[in-house]
Amino acid sequence: MDNQDTIKKTGAFIRNSATIKVLSIGLLVLVLLIPMSLISSLMRERESRRDSVIREINEKWGNSQTITGPFFTVPFKFFYQDEEEKKEEDKLKFHIRYLHILPENIHISGQIDPQIRYRSLYEAVLYNTRIEINGDFTISVPSQINVDPENILWEKAIFSVGITDMGGIQDDIIVKFDEKDYKVSPGLKTTDIASSGVQCVIGLSPTKGDCTFSLQLNLNGSEQIHFIPVGETTSVNLKSTWPSPSFDGSFLPVTREITDKGFSAAWNILHLNRNFPQAWEGDQYKVNNSSFGLKLIIPADIYQKSIRISKYALMFIVFTFSAFFFSEIISKKRVHPIQYILIGLAIILFYVLLLSISEHLSFDFAYILSAVAITTIITGYSKGILRNNYFTLTVFGILTILYAYLYIVLQLEDYALLMGSIGLLVVLATVMYITRKIDWYSLGKDQIQ
Repeated sequence: MDNQDTIKKTGAFIRNSATIKVLSIGLLVLVLLIPMSLISSLMRERESRRDSVIREINEKWGNSQTITGPFFTVPFKFFYQDEEEKKEEDKLKFHIRYLHILPENIHISGQIDPQIRYRSLYEAVLYNTRIEINGDFTISVPSQINVDPENILWEKAIFSVGITDMGGIQDDIIVKFDEKDYKVSPGLKTTDIASSGVQCVIGLSPTKGDCTFSLQLNLNGSEQIHFIPVGETTSVNLKSTWPSPSFDGSFLPVTREITDKGFSAAWNILHLNRNFPQAWEGDQYKVNNSSFGLKLIIPADIYQKSIRISKYALMFIVFTFSAFFFSEIISKKRVHPIQYILIGLAIILFYVLLLSISEHLSFDFAYILSAVAITTIITGYSKGILRNNYFTLTVFGILTILYAYLYIVLQLEDYALLMGSIGLLVVLATVMYITRKIDWYSLGKDQIQ
């Protein structure tokens, strides 16, 4: 009998010990992180699928565009003598190198007309832009270049414009240079400045001085458009009906205006703002690091929001389990670990519902539907296992506050950390206040004796 009484008392202690209960709940929380990690992987998989579909659409319409230029690529003869032929001074050989000359001033203005294309559940942001480029060159032998002027082949100078996706070109490109028209052809003479683009041969004279140019581009592109500031002074003015641009790159606009009907922006960049000169030989400078422009973003990215919300899953599980744990302590109604697991799975199901519904409806409406569904299920379940209206309403209130709080944090992205820290402080203070009179050492004594 003594052994049986000891076993019963030990079992009762284990069942009713608050410390063991807390440890078991903590273990259940860790177990529930496994299906939560699978759901996070599902979110990333859906996002990756979306990105691949968008890339496919972009490739057929036109990828992101970066416009470089115009600039001149001028060939020159570089003479040298073989080591074996040094004794024969008259036998010099040469090969062709290239000198790059950038414009003095360049002015770019254009209109970006956005479009949204749909495929299955996904949408891609495309655009057509009509851009006018004009400016002037100062044609002379650059003083910083160690090249004999007599070896420069000015008559074979190549007027070049870098365009990243040639498939986006919609019209013929005519260059007006010093009142003469030149039709461009695809391909660049070198890839020292840009990897792809168009060119035409325009003979130059180093004694002529300033020469003006102008051209128009009709391009298709997707998501973003960038420019390289090749002018000693580069000015860019863009307008669009897209209401949510994201300005990025090495330079921000000096002026911008964004409304619900679209935006306008203007950049003004000096050659002192970048890390390459107005003329150089070969590929010794890389200009891509100085690119600037904008992205046409879709603010309601459901996958980014879903992934961001999933990071709060642990907090939801802990807070909800805490409510049921304290109901056990106060009302003496025991909740089985299986019931904790079912409640935790219901909380995790919220994220699956949110992801699947938001792919068909607006994210806000999907959030409300998912939150209402899970709150109703857990509240009804708590009514059945606790049989106490007060604690059922408490559970309902906690879930409602949590989902409302999470929605607010989601909207106030810049203040997410502040809101999170204040929320945790309030929760901790509330728990300390509620449990201030509980004698944790006396819990379960009646059942053990």
